[in-house]
Amino acid sequence: MSKQDKPNSIAYAGDCLEILDSMERESADLVYLDPPFFTQRVHKAVTRDGSATFSFRDVWTDEDVYAGFLRKRIACARDILRDSGSLFFHCDTSGSHIARILLDNVFGSDQFRSEIIWSFRRWSNVKKGLLSSHQNILFYSKSDDFKFNTIYREYSPATNVDQIMQRRSRDSRNKAVYARDENGIILANGTKRGVPLSDVWEIPFLNPKARERIGFPTQKPVLLLKQIIELVTDEGDLVVDPFCGSGTTLVAAQLLNRNSIGIDISKEAVELTRKRLKGCVVTESHLLQKGRESYRQHSSDAANHLFGVEYIPIQRNRGIDGLLNGAIDGTPVFVRVQREWESIGESAAALKKAASKKGKCRLIVIATRKGLLDFEEFSDVEILASTAFSINEYINSVHSK
Repeated sequence: MSKQDKPNSIAYAGDCLEILDSMERESADLVYLDPPFFTQRVHKAVTRDGSATFSFRDVWTDEDVYAGFLRKRIACARDILRDSGSLFFHCDTSGSHIARILLDNVFGSDQFRSEIIWSFRRWSNVKKGLLSSHQNILFYSKSDDFKFNTIYREYSPATNVDQIMQRRSRDSRNKAVYARDENGIILANGTKRGVPLSDVWEIPFLNPKARERIGFPTQKPVLLLKQIIELVTDEGDLVVDPFCGSGTTLVAAQLLNRNSIGIDISKEAVELTRKRLKGCVVTESHLLQKGRESYRQHSSDAANHLFGVEYIPIQRNRGIDGLLNGAIDGTPVFVRVQREWESIGESAAALKKAASKKGKCRLIVIATRKGLLDFEEFSDVEILASTAFSINEYINSVHSK
């Protein structure tokens, strides 16, 4: 298929076991399985406009019933894969132990390629214990002759130019060293393309306001599926998703010029998939584009003045520098440090504006220079002198005596 040809995307409603069994053998290049996770609960989500609710049951009598359900479908998925094809099985800690045993049994443990950790930041909850912030994707190939397209990422900021440019070899102790010619000159390796993609993928979870979020439970980001598809397929290849849900895999395949087939037991999910394919929407990740450090906007000067104070730095707000750890009488306390170019009034106004829609709260401005008069003008903002301000004022008062 040329880049100009439109990829063929088909969504079927029905049991994927029956539809997979009816498909042509050795016709698919990638099968992405995102089945129920054995969470033992009913998953529900409401569309953004509140007009519809999508749900599915992930409740099983026991592990044996769940394993039997998966085994048949994994076997059918293997049958439709080409010898050069791969299967990616998405799961989490609820059933990853079951899936790994089944996949080893159907594909053979020697065809296991990687356990990908999809890492993301989650909103906190009240669960006792560590916050869950990753899911697992088990990568198996049908044979040793599997298709694989290496994806490169940027080098770490800590990597120096010598590490990038210089060739490596092994010394007599099998230790990695820089390669040298017969005159002892270090040999260059040319410009490298970057670092090959690892098995830990930091791709943001879809937040509630993401443009591509359509209100389907367990919806995955298009960026995640695009990376999987790019890794093991080429343009014109066939991607199959037996549990397509809202159709994220088909959307990603269409954007990458791959053919795709999606299957779901829910007619409503299939209709949603077909609707999404008419106008693919992808939420671009500014975090991936710019890097996490680009979000660290907390003023270094403010951090210096608040050193020793227990607070949470606020990174993406022009008026608030921090939120104190621990409320006062149940009321949150926001803090701003006076900037060099600001008067106390300007600092207080910036803080009040930023906190205007935060509900009931206390406000504190840390004064860093002259202008600490007329507190009455800021009756709703507490003005406190910084340590440096207080010391300088003390020194000036001593000198004036």
